[in-house]
Amino acid sequence: MTCIENDYQNYVEQVRRLRLREVVTTAIQSYFSTMQARCSGFSFSIDLDKESRLKNVFWADNRSRQACMEFGDIVTFDTTYLTNKYDMPFAPFVGVNHHKQTNLLGCGLISNKDTDTFVWLFRTWLQWMNGQAPNGIITD
Repeated sequence: MTCIENDYQNYVEQVRRLRLREVVTTAIQSYFSTMQARCSGFSFSIDLDKESRLKNVFWADNRSRQACMEFGDIVTFDTTYLTNKYDMPFAPFVGVNHHKQTNLLGCGLISNKDTDTFVWLFRTWLQWMNGQAPNGIITD
């Protein structure tokens, strides 16, 4: 069986992304640990695969938690914006205050859009928001 040039390039790109993901995992852990030490109330959770590579990450700060307690009755959640070069969609939780201003209630980067990923993300978000579930979620 002959190797097609396109298949080779795809394989090389896949290996490069896996290596970059390992570096990114370490960098994210380091950065978020530093933020946690510097900023009271900053929290994060990282979900790794069997090879200790980044699958999903969630982060929030004290301001996000406070905004969620005050304005988290209805939350918007949209993963269609800003898929990055690692094919990890950005997953913000957003609420609206009484002045009709948006408030960031937490953020995630997710590896895919399957049920297990969303279950992990929403459970993690609820954990960091002291278990306060919204009355409704508007999503894409």
